[in-house]
Amino acid sequence: MRVAHVITRMIIGGAQENTLYTCLDLMQDFGDDVLLITGPTSGPEGKLLEQGRAGGLPLRCIDALRRPIHPARDIFAYRELVKTIRQFQPDVVHTHSAKGGFLGRAAGWKCKVPLVVHTIHGAPFHPYQSGLARNLFIRLERWAAGRCHHMICVADAMTDLMVDAGIAPREKFTTIYSGMDVEPFQSCDQFRDKARRELGFTDKDIVFGKIARLFHLKGHQYLIDAAEEVVRQNPNCRFLLVGDGILREQFENRVRSLGLDKHFTFTGLVPPERIPYLLGAMDALVHTSLREGLARALPQALIAGKPVITYDADGAREVALPNETGFLLPPKSVAPLADAMLILASDAELRDRLGQGGASRFTEQFRHQTMTRKIRKLYEQLLS
Repeated sequence: MRVAHVITRMIIGGAQENTLYTCLDLMQDFGDDVLLITGPTSGPEGKLLEQGRAGGLPLRCIDALRRPIHPARDIFAYRELVKTIRQFQPDVVHTHSAKGGFLGRAAGWKCKVPLVVHTIHGAPFHPYQSGLARNLFIRLERWAAGRCHHMICVADAMTDLMVDAGIAPREKFTTIYSGMDVEPFQSCDQFRDKARRELGFTDKDIVFGKIARLFHLKGHQYLIDAAEEVVRQNPNCRFLLVGDGILREQFENRVRSLGLDKHFTFTGLVPPERIPYLLGAMDALVHTSLREGLARALPQALIAGKPVITYDADGAREVALPNETGFLLPPKSVAPLADAMLILASDAELRDRLGQGGASRFTEQFRHQTMTRKIRKLYEQLLS
């Protein structure tokens, strides 16, 4: 097949890693001709395609294809997408992200591409927006849904959300979990002692990690608030925040004001290949995001044999199974979050049981080869 993937920017992030693995697998495992169409990569999240990570993947960068809404620039980006698609003549146009999905689907439909598919990594509308913004994004998604043949969701929760909002009927959606390279996470405990020494943790410390951009709606403030009570009851607890973003200074100031600076470690921006190393230093993962299709950090931690504590947002409930893999808590809750961390901190056997439950259940499900095989099969079924 000839397959064109469209995404706004290739920053270090879950949707981008999903897209890159899909493109590379289609080339290497199926012999497909693949073109990745993207905009310029900018922002504190880092560039995913640096240091040879593109692996020979053909790229086309459209400078006007950018995340912020800008009518004049967006029209130019749409025209460039149409031009590029007509030149490449794909059998499939597969789009990702809100802006890339909107313009890419419109361009693919305009070019009469045999199959136009869109992956929903996370809905562009959510309860924490203004009513005006939410209604606008719902209208745009309904329009774009009429200009593709099928949509892939990274979690069943995404399908429910889109169907409930009237974006498209349920039969137009298929759930395919976002894939990753699972082997580094399976073996990350080999780095445990080295990583903990490097980060300044002792054998007595219980380390709770969070992997997320320091950004709005990622919920770091709830973890920091809960940490005050956790440390009061168990001074051996430590918190490892992996990631960077515009709110870093605000969170560091909050930690200092609570007298918790010795209990928190901020790593800053790290390349994706360092995540398993840092997971090796953790005893459990805490995920307090208020919206996310299905955060990759959750299956990554479970594959690594680490229990998870997460808010019940979007697809989290599909991997955080109470008494099997971790704790599922009400969004924004602080006291239950502190209680869950204290329970895990005091029970090494429980940490091991929940972590191993996640590893045995989700390792195969989240292999990137499993994801791409299902996507490729879906292409074949839809084209036929």
